[in-house]
Amino acid sequence: MSDFLFSEFNPVSAKQWKQKIQFDLKGADYNEALVWESNEGIKVKPFYHQDEFEQIPFKTSKKSFSICQSIFVSDEKTANFLAIDALQRGATSIQFEANKPFDCIALLKELVTQSLSIWSSDDSLTIHFKLNFLSQTFIEELLKNTQEFTVYLNIDILGNFAKTGNWFYNEKEDHRILEKILKNSTNKKGIVSVDASLYQNAGANMVQQVAYALAHGNEYLNFFNDAVLQSQNFESNEEPIQFHFSVGSNYFFEIAKLRAFRILWQLLLDEYKFTSKVQLFVQPSLRNKTLYDYNVNLLRTTTECMSAILGGADTISNISYDNLYHKKNEFGERIARNQLLILQEESYFNEANQFADGAYYIETLTKQIADKALILFKDIEKKGGFLKQLQAGTIQRKIEESALATQKQFNSGEEVLLGTNIHLNLDDKMNDELELYPFVKTKSRKTVIKPIITRRLSENVEQERLEKE
Repeated sequence: MSDFLFSEFNPVSAKQWKQKIQFDLKGADYNEALVWESNEGIKVKPFYHQDEFEQIPFKTSKKSFSICQSIFVSDEKTANFLAIDALQRGATSIQFEANKPFDCIALLKELVTQSLSIWSSDDSLTIHFKLNFLSQTFIEELLKNTQEFTVYLNIDILGNFAKTGNWFYNEKEDHRILEKILKNSTNKKGIVSVDASLYQNAGANMVQQVAYALAHGNEYLNFFNDAVLQSQNFESNEEPIQFHFSVGSNYFFEIAKLRAFRILWQLLLDEYKFTSKVQLFVQPSLRNKTLYDYNVNLLRTTTECMSAILGGADTISNISYDNLYHKKNEFGERIARNQLLILQEESYFNEANQFADGAYYIETLTKQIADKALILFKDIEKKGGFLKQLQAGTIQRKIEESALATQKQFNSGEEVLLGTNIHLNLDDKMNDELELYPFVKTKSRKTVIKPIITRRLSENVEQERLEKE
């Protein structure tokens, strides 16, 4: 900003501001009245000033984000139709989720043609896969049929282990299959992913999310070094890992969280002498979404998508306001996609990821989250690494402790979800609207470890209200 705008005003130091604030407090303690502490142990001041500002050595590269449409594959022809329709309506990438192998040719039919007819760019269409199974033969077949696309397979054997409590097969076999896929495929881009959204949706605080994502990813870096890099076909300068994050409604903290992770992950890559880029796939959190007064979910996802953009997300996949209780429907999916289109085109967020650079508050938060997450990451590595901590139950216990603390804040009203624990609309009835079960599903089964369970803050309150309808 031009200095001309401020030429008639004398500069005011941080000390002068604080003295003025202290005077206006009329004897009240500055720290007790105005400084508050987050769940991450970060003390937030009422103002941030250049005098006390230490700019972090990190610059965001200017780029736009990709709008991703998530589609579940139950029928290949239907999923193909939905993908083409989404591309024609503004989506710029697709995520296909599947629980079992599918017909690749039927699913991907005419997607290249459609993408070329929509965009004048020579860039290939990006397709993300979320496969809830592990099959070497199917994945190799899938890679053969996706040569014309930019593909992220997002295989995360550790994430599946953490989420379900079991390996796909067993520890040795899962790693063997992953090694075979990496060695045999000619295009390694996006083979492996880290599902850090699991930790956010289970209640981990932001420092834990960043540290666990680092430690989770570091397990794969060690795997590449120990096994995969022995293959002459493996190129370490490709993009071996894509990170999936979820963002909540703590606007500035979420921006800082993503920035902090980028900084720390780049430091880790430098240690391994990898030159790959950091790839972030981001979605709004499910943890703060509500069944009652569901339209507020639109406001939540809007600010969360803004945080994702300013935090430097490469790909954003929004969730619909009725995601909890309705099956996927054209209206909900269109509104969710249009939220991103409005932010990108009408709100000029198309290349806004650099806007946070130099902002005193955001950069201070970024540094504090990064510093605390690095300490936690080092502690995890010192105690044997992420997998051993997961097998010992330490990661699960720490997340549960954090989730319980936040749950208590919600129960007391300190953590507010509008329309759910404050300003309730008692005439709001939802029993007849439920097409999906919106609560944690419990199923008795034998597991190797205790799984990390995702749970929304408002579940108990909503169950009580449903029973009284």
